[in-house]
Amino acid sequence: MTTALFVTRAQPFHLGHLRVIRDILKKNKSIVIMIGSTQSKGTKKNPFSAREREEMITWALKAGRVRNYEIVRVPDVFNDQLWVARVNRVCKFDVVYSMNPWTIRCFKRAGIKVRKHSLYRNKSYSGSEIRKMIAGNGKWEALVPRPVAEYIKDIKGVKRIKRLEKKGK
Repeated sequence: MTTALFVTRAQPFHLGHLRVIRDILKKNKSIVIMIGSTQSKGTKKNPFSAREREEMITWALKAGRVRNYEIVRVPDVFNDQLWVARVNRVCKFDVVYSMNPWTIRCFKRAGIKVRKHSLYRNKSYSGSEIRKMIAGNGKWEALVPRPVAEYIKDIKGVKRIKRLEKKGK
């Protein structure tokens, strides 16, 4: 059995992420969940900080009784080789799971095994779609684990997303 790496921005962490993590753990001993774009926060595309995203993931996995995981944070580096090197310094893994073409390309060029994971309800299980629903007063809570919905409300994330949407940034 191996350790898998799953790269996500988790803006926010949703039920699609949770399902992918469970699927990956069926095929691997453990998983490293890497939160990417950690330098970005307070923008329309990245409303939540790295710490907030880590807390969302932790609460969701605890409630979902998911075990054998580690969460790490890695900022973007706009150089493919440097980014992969930074990821390799932060954690150890045997295989990368991703559907992101850039992530796949970076790791394959470095000679690291990459597998594509499944997508679940691709359009609705999308951070950008969920943020649009939040901004537009849509029914977004059913698309994220209950602890994530509660957390977003507790940190006034709904208000934040609406404000950022109005600013257009």
